[in-house]
Amino acid sequence: MEIRRYRSSDIEEMVRLFYETVHAVNIRDYTEQQVNVWATGEVDCEEWDASFKEHLTYVATENGLIVGFGDIDEAGYLDRLYVHKDYQNRGIATAICDRLEAESGVGCITVHASVTAKGFFENRGYRVIKSQMVERRGVGLKNYVMEKSISRTGIS
Repeated sequence: MEIRRYRSSDIEEMVRLFYETVHAVNIRDYTEQQVNVWATGEVDCEEWDASFKEHLTYVATENGLIVGFGDIDEAGYLDRLYVHKDYQNRGIATAICDRLEAESGVGCITVHASVTAKGFFENRGYRVIKSQMVERRGVGLKNYVMEKSISRTGIS
């Protein structure tokens, strides 16, 4: 596995990975109606590309295939973290998160973790601040606002 910075040419493959992962993996914890409004298949690629370029974004690849991606903004909000449906539980999310946390330069990282991802983040030392219901196209989806303090040794 290689982890590298995001390139605009990655966007279509990442959008497909996002859609397929939500529909194949997150369906364990959400209803079909919920995953359909979460990942509609109608992503604005220009908007996502601009967001990925503005954020610190990493892509994990294996044999030329994008198997995961994650991004964090300058305020420490870990926006998206997704691993290909066929590459789950192989340390990909951990490797991407390690890079994002180490290179973010912030003292506290916040994430809105899905029910599916909550345990992953808890195992990384994130704590639940609150659970919440977010609405997408009139459908509620439960997630968790979670935070983790990042130690920046050598920084005053």
